[in-house]
Amino acid sequence: MVRMLSELGWLFRKVKTFISESMDRFPAEDVGTVGQAFCAALQDELSDYYKLLAVLEAQAMNPIPLVSESASSSHYLSLRRLSVWFAEPMVKMRLMAVLVDKCKVLRGGAMAGAIHLHAQHGDPLVHEFMMNLLRCVCSPLFEMVRSWVLEGELEDTFGEFFVVGQPVKVDLLWREGYKLHPGMLPSFISPSLAQRILRTGKSINFLRVCCDDHGWADAATEAADASGTTTRRGGLGYGETDALEHLVTEAAKRIDKHLLDVLYKRYKFKEHCLAIKRYLLLGQGDFVQYLMDIVGPKLSEPANNISSFELAGFLEAAIRASNAQYDDRDMLDRLRVKMMPHGSGDRGWDVFSLEYEARAPLDTVFTESVLSKYLRVFNFLWKLKRVEHALIGIWKTMKPNCITSNSFVKLQASVKMQLLSALRRCQVLWNEMNHFVTNFQYYIMFEVLEVSWCNFSKEMEAAKDLDDLLAAHEKYLNSIVGKSLLGEQSQTIRKSLFVLFELILRFRSHADRLYEGIYELQIRTKEPGRERKKTQESSSWISEGRKAITQRAGEFLQSMSQDMDSIAKEYTTSLDAFLSLLPLQQSVDLKFLFFRLDFTEFYSRLHSKGKES
Repeated sequence: MVRMLSELGWLFRKVKTFISESMDRFPAEDVGTVGQAFCAALQDELSDYYKLLAVLEAQAMNPIPLVSESASSSHYLSLRRLSVWFAEPMVKMRLMAVLVDKCKVLRGGAMAGAIHLHAQHGDPLVHEFMMNLLRCVCSPLFEMVRSWVLEGELEDTFGEFFVVGQPVKVDLLWREGYKLHPGMLPSFISPSLAQRILRTGKSINFLRVCCDDHGWADAATEAADASGTTTRRGGLGYGETDALEHLVTEAAKRIDKHLLDVLYKRYKFKEHCLAIKRYLLLGQGDFVQYLMDIVGPKLSEPANNISSFELAGFLEAAIRASNAQYDDRDMLDRLRVKMMPHGSGDRGWDVFSLEYEARAPLDTVFTESVLSKYLRVFNFLWKLKRVEHALIGIWKTMKPNCITSNSFVKLQASVKMQLLSALRRCQVLWNEMNHFVTNFQYYIMFEVLEVSWCNFSKEMEAAKDLDDLLAAHEKYLNSIVGKSLLGEQSQTIRKSLFVLFELILRFRSHADRLYEGIYELQIRTKEPGRERKKTQESSSWISEGRKAITQRAGEFLQSMSQDMDSIAKEYTTSLDAFLSLLPLQQSVDLKFLFFRLDFTEFYSRLHSKGKES
């Protein structure tokens, strides 16, 4: 019995020493407000213990009656009575000593979580004691939650809260400005609730810092009224987890809705996404066609000779000459010409690109990495448009009313057959290339861009918070990059595709040479008289007489036919390699592109014959 009473004194000294040492160190960071509240709760319990000691000391003054004497008063003290008096304080003191040992190296939310684990007890006395203790200990923590959720203020001088802030640039505020500190998350707050608490405070700070908006205050007040709590201090406490969750849910719902309304209405997020689709993803057809027409000759020059200011003038002219002129001027002003880094051998086609300037708060969505992806997609689509433009240019020179076989009746039959063969070879190769480019462009513009945009529009409407919006946009952009063969896993097939593009551009230059030579031959054979009066030109094979014309024409057509056959052979080989890679791609849409390109199974049979031979 004496040993039990001595243990109580030892436990008391242990608790008292912990309180004294902790309060002497305050305001040190390792104590903090939660640690101070814990010491205050322990001190309150020791105060009750002091009161009990005062009562017992008064009773100790009364003499203990002998067995033969009748006790005149029951207010006396014996060891047995003392052990009974100290039974409940002993339980509490032991528990406090255990908590003191447990919390020596803990602080903040970690300390509150450790204390909470001891509250899961079946003894009503222990349970009530721990509840009273936790209400005091968790008071600073719940005040931090209230201040963060309703005001966006991070009142955490000693680093005790499970939300941590760090100084970052404005465009990185949402992604990197605030993070969860798992080590400070108390066990009575679930990870999902902690994420909602984090997002709600982030939304308030995003509205205040990035959007310069203060409408969130009304939304926070409405959330407090709807949840039945108050915006003043002390509105929440331990044991009111349901009330806390209700408050966070209501605050998140209203503040997130207000944030999206600000982005959609005040900052026109949807309109900016559509502008990027029109200009960077080449969805505005008349603008793209006019820009390609006026800037094409300039881009054929060496990149070092091209001025970005001149290209900016072409861009402005394309805007004024197309329906783009009716778009919002603020969005058009964000569209700019960008010259990529280039070397001495690069042409304008290799370095020209468009960029879209993102300003706060939209730069949270359109970050540098996101805009770099848009740049990659633009460069790819611009190459595809250039190839299409080249094929259109060939077609303009191939029109039947420009060149007819009747114009060459004076040529020898063998030369005329060479001419017709070259023209037919050129047209057949053009048809084959045009079939590929038309179907591939249809796949990109409709099955990739339009389908991805449609899905993004639906997800944008369904988004409930900024995280949902960011995830929807990331999914949209990744879908375009992946299906457009711009992903890391599509390097092989992308190289094969670019080889096809280069062959088509080579075909354009050879076709131009062919038709220029034929056109000059057409003029010379129609006007032989005028040709005789002209001075002979050393560099022209047309001015050497009819025999020389026939000979040089045959040589020219033979050379061009050989070049066409070489391009056709390379094109067939490269196209076969490209088509063989399409079924291996993960995207189902790319497999359907194979069916579209080879719907008659012509290339499949050609591939089979090549294997057999």
